[in-house]
Amino acid sequence: MDHFPSRHSALAGVLVSFAAVLLPACSVAQDTKTVHPQKRIVGDYTYYSKFNNPPYGADQIPYHKLTHIIHAGVPFDAEGNLQVPDGFIEPEMITKAHDAGTKVVLLIGGDVPALETNPGMLKPLLKNLKTFVTEHDYDGLDLDWEYPLSAEDTAVLLKLMTALRATFPSPRYTLSIDAAPWNEPAYDVPHLRKVIDWFNIMTYDCAGPWTAHAQLNSPIFWDPKNPHPEECEPGASDQESADIFLADAPASQLNQGTPFYGYEYTNVKKLFGTCPNASTTEDGDCDDTVLTLGYGSDIKKLINKKGWVEHRDPVALVPYLLKKDGSPGFITYDDAESTYIRVWYSDWERGLGGTFLWALDEDYDGHSQDLLDAMYKASKRIPPCDDKPSK
Repeated sequence: MDHFPSRHSALAGVLVSFAAVLLPACSVAQDTKTVHPQKRIVGDYTYYSKFNNPPYGADQIPYHKLTHIIHAGVPFDAEGNLQVPDGFIEPEMITKAHDAGTKVVLLIGGDVPALETNPGMLKPLLKNLKTFVTEHDYDGLDLDWEYPLSAEDTAVLLKLMTALRATFPSPRYTLSIDAAPWNEPAYDVPHLRKVIDWFNIMTYDCAGPWTAHAQLNSPIFWDPKNPHPEECEPGASDQESADIFLADAPASQLNQGTPFYGYEYTNVKKLFGTCPNASTTEDGDCDDTVLTLGYGSDIKKLINKKGWVEHRDPVALVPYLLKKDGSPGFITYDDAESTYIRVWYSDWERGLGGTFLWALDEDYDGHSQDLLDAMYKASKRIPPCDDKPSK
């Protein structure tokens, strides 16, 4: 399915550029003290992560490594009422972010399709959002709707975002949307881009319980050896998703997504292997034999340990783990190396406005954040050879 002929030339270009910039600079001292990245780094912060063990909250966030924090999230119902979760409101986090010059954006979602049958809900929704955003001093809104699928959905999405822009004018407030590359036409990007500030491209979740085979979660480049492209295409890789969105929007309005989590296929022995149970499940997928793992909390401690061995796809440029003894087990994830290349490619090879991540706490091991550090350094063109191993 090589419907993007430029993918291999792009791969060669990024590797040449990566080496040319990286290697000569490794012996030169680098400035890591600048307050913010050169490009946008937008990090999703889940309100419930402060209840994790270890906790990840206002005191753990490295604000200077982020330009924006998306505070996730507040849903709304079919009447336009906000459903604020217990423990969501965090004035300390917003104060610390603003003190560091970092903006905080409220993530919203919910019953958007209700606007199609109950357009009267829009007025109370806008009023409720205005009150909440003003009271808690947010800097904008990010809509996560997974997913608009019909022509009616597309029309109501533009209507909603246009109304939000009128209520939350630029430049005081930013307005963005999380968008899936495989579903790009449903967002009506040529019109929507005139209303919002940027798109957060969700270039991940090629893998998961909904696939029947052990896919790579988020390839940087598409590996043509993948025998099951129908589970991921179009837009499964960074290169392809950038191609898709750049056809309809300027690069400055695009943030490429990167995952701080991975998936463990518990009963598959190899990359692209088939879940043995897939043929017996109702939907033909791997279902509950696939587990979600955080990089810092789960995956990091398994790399070349506890019977796992790291491998790296030479085309997709992302790592994965297999069991050393050949027993079932396949973990797809991103590490600091792939994260650095992903951000470098998106920011500097493709010239996008920045990158965004889901989610900050999943990179935290109780002491450090390897993936966020890699994003920050790539955004500032700091060579990763300055990294010191995390303890």
